[in-house]
Parts: sequence; structure tokens; C-alpha cells
Amino acid sequence: MKHFLKETDFTASELPALFELAREFKAKRGSHAQPLAGQTWAMIFSKSSTRTRVSFEVGIHELGGNPLFLNKNDIQLGRGETIADTARVLSRFIHGLIVRTYDHAEVEQLAALGSVPVINALTDLLHPCQIFADMFTLAERWSGNNGGDMVHSLRGRKIAFVGDRGCNVANSWILGANLFGMKIALAGPPGFDAAPEFDALLAREGYGGAYEFTTDAYAAVKDADVVYTDVWVSMGKEEETAERIRVMSPFAVTPELFAAAKPDAYFMHCLPAHAGQEVTQDVLDNPRSIIFDQAENRLHMQKAILATLAQAVRR
Repeated sequence: MKHFLKETDFTASELPALFELAREFKAKRGSHAQPLAGQTWAMIFSKSSTRTRVSFEVGIHELGGNPLFLNKNDIQLGRGETIADTARVLSRFIHGLIVRTYDHAEVEQLAALGSVPVINALTDLLHPCQIFADMFTLAERWSGNNGGDMVHSLRGRKIAFVGDRGCNVANSWILGANLFGMKIALAGPPGFDAAPEFDALLAREGYGGAYEFTTDAYAAVKDADVVYTDVWVSMGKEEETAERIRVMSPFAVTPELFAAAKPDAYFMHCLPAHAGQEVTQDVLDNPRSIIFDQAENRLHMQKAILATLAQAVRR
């Protein structure tokens, strides 16, 4: 049974076919195959969402399946039923499970104890669906959308992540950049290092120490092909809002910082963005800002992931 809990659940050799499938789904939207026909995929969300929920619901529907949205507080999991029992019961009803939650251990337990594919739609540790969609967005531009060459076009490119070094998107970019053969440099204030849990994961995947971290945003952005940022206050960190804004303000992506990257560099943000905090409105509106292409490609890449995992699902 194949799951998608972290970027490296797909091997490097599987990536070209996955990207080609996403490209095909995008090009043939409305007229492609429906590999989820007759299947129901449940979605357990403990965190609010716009792009993730809508793209998965639409994607499952367009692949011929039935999306079943389950708010954690509306099922027995929210009243104390164990993850083990939830996984075993749902596996009797559904064909796959998509989970958006806080604790990464929850998605790991659901995958280990159930008998259907599980997709990580975001945890506090990782956000792999976002990074695969981002990689696809970049590969479209750098490869000319030439099928199997898409993944190869990413190799050797440099991404600079500026801001909250310890957030799930930064973690996933480190893991993803190493899987795809990219270089990554991160910049942020002291004290926002990776959680020990993430460093342990990197070591297990053979990528220990495979990134640069600096407190100098301009040093990180130098020679970058991509400048990326995320919100400074992630869900669950609201009580730290004032302090996070104070210490991270020197790491805002301004036109001056963006100009320090390569002349043809792209700006990316997983959204929602807070203009005037982690990024200025000028940068969001820059012609080389591809934030809405990223958002659209969540749909196409997630459909490719769903279709690939559905191959092993019982009918």
C-alpha cells in the first residue's frame, strides 16, 4: 500500500511519470480518464483550508470519485475515539483518506493502522502536496512543459526560503529540494531552527545537513532562481503573533530583496499572504510572481497523486 506522507514517499525514478500525469490532467481537464470511478475518498480536516480543501474535492470529483468531507469535531475522533479505531473503521467504508491536521504522528498512525492509502494534506511538520505542486509550477516554465523532461529541468536550481525557517513549508522545501536535486538556502532570525523531529527525519532520509541556513536574507537570496516565503504566524502559533512579527520584520521580501536574486527569478508563496508582513504588495504583484499558478497547480498535481495511489485500491 502506497501512501504520500512526505516528499520522499515517491522515489526520484517515479517523479517523471507523476509530473507527466499532472501535465496530462491539466491539458485534458474535463476529458481525461477517471481512475477514481466508484471510489469514495474521505477528507479529515482539523485545520481550516481554502486551496487544499477545494482542490482535493474538485480533483476527486473530476477523477470520477466521491469526496467525503469530515471535520474532526464532527466525527468520533473529536470525542476521544482512538486513531487506531478510526483508521480501521474508515478503511471498511472508503477507498482512501486525506488528512490535514497538526501532529504529523496522526497521519503516520492512520497510514500504519488502516488499510487504504493516506495523503498528508498538511501537518505542522510537512506540506508535501504544496511542494510537489510548486515543483510542477517551476518545471512548466523551465522545461517548456515537455513531458518527462520536466523533472530534469529542476536539477541544480537554487531556491531561497526567507522567514520562518521552522515552518512546515520550509521543512518540506528542504526535503523536496534534495529529492529533486535542487539547492536550498534559508534565512531567518536566530532561534527559529528546525525541530529535532525534522532533523531526525532528514537524517533517516540520508539528507542530514543538506541545506544552508543564515541570518542574512541577502546572502540566502544571492543567485537564487526562486525566492519563497510563507506567513510568519502559522495556525496554532497565534499567541506568538506580536513577537514573531517583531523578530521577522528584517526578513520581509521587499522589491530590494527580490532584486538581489537572479534577474529572471520567480517569487512564490503558498498563500494566504499577508501583504506588509512577510512580503510587500509590490512583490506579490510583480510579473515574476507566480503565486496563483501555484494555487491552480495544486489541483493538477494532487489529481496525479490521487490517481497514482488509487492504482492499488480495492474496487
